[in-house]
Amino acid sequence: MMPIEITLLSLLLIAAIAVCAMKGLLSSMIIFASYGIIMAVLWIMLAAPDLAITEAAVGTGIFGVLLFVVIKKIRVMEEEEKERKKNVGM
Repeated sequence: MMPIEITLLSLLLIAAIAVCAMKGLLSSMIIFASYGIIMAVLWIMLAAPDLAITEAAVGTGIFGVLLFVVIKKIRVMEEEEKERKKNVGM
């Protein structure tokens, strides 16, 4: 195994653990996107460009955007809930 492969696999493992350990949703999303990019690079190194393109497009791109939208909607719902509780308390 080449040193670059060992480095990328180590980063992949660190990213996977960090996604699980993070408390903030946004920081988890950013690390998850980096996980997808590292995975795409590994697929390229393994001579599988079709999988690399799929990982980059779906794993990092589309899935990342969908999760960012979900995070935004969760925050909007939390703000609406706070407003509703504030108005009920009046």
